[in-house]
Amino acid sequence: MKKISLIALMLLAVASQAQTGSSKKELVARILVLQQPAIEQTAQTLVERPAAQLQQQAGLAMQTRVPPEKREAMAKLIQDDLKKYVDEAAPLVRQQAVKLAPSTIGALLEEKFTEEELKQLIAIIESPVNRKYAQMGGEFQKALGEKLVAQTQPIVEPKVKALELAVIKHLGLPPVSAGKAPESVVKVPKKN
Repeated sequence: MKKISLIALMLLAVASQAQTGSSKKELVARILVLQQPAIEQTAQTLVERPAAQLQQQAGLAMQTRVPPEKREAMAKLIQDDLKKYVDEAAPLVRQQAVKLAPSTIGALLEEKFTEEELKQLIAIIESPVNRKYAQMGGEFQKALGEKLVAQTQPIVEPKVKALELAVIKHLGLPPVSAGKAPESVVKVPKKN
């Protein structure tokens, strides 16, 4: 009789573990669905980073290698190519990020969090206050950015001008005449 009871207890323990594991997997899956916009944003950022670097390098190269009258047209062509790259690559990378999330983020969540912690995390993510806070992220950045620029511009602007003059000097370009501000790096129009 004791032998049967011991086996029954072991079976119950195994069944309980299986239910907990299943429940934990379901909680992790739910978190991944809730976090999908952040996962996709990470992928988008990875795609846009090289495009931004190329845009910056192209602007610098145009400044020294392209006649001024051709810079705007060339900037437009480059911007079109950069947009095409982002438009083609971003959906593929976002899709792959979502596909990899369960085996990367999901595995870490299962390993590092208890079932109760996962439930608490879901409650936090789904809370109306958290959603409101997350939605205000852009507003927060804009408010801080505007004030920061307004208050630091008098300090930073002379440093930018000094940097531009130093770069012009390093490139061996003719010095800027007095009273004339150095020509800034060509700004490629931003995408809307």
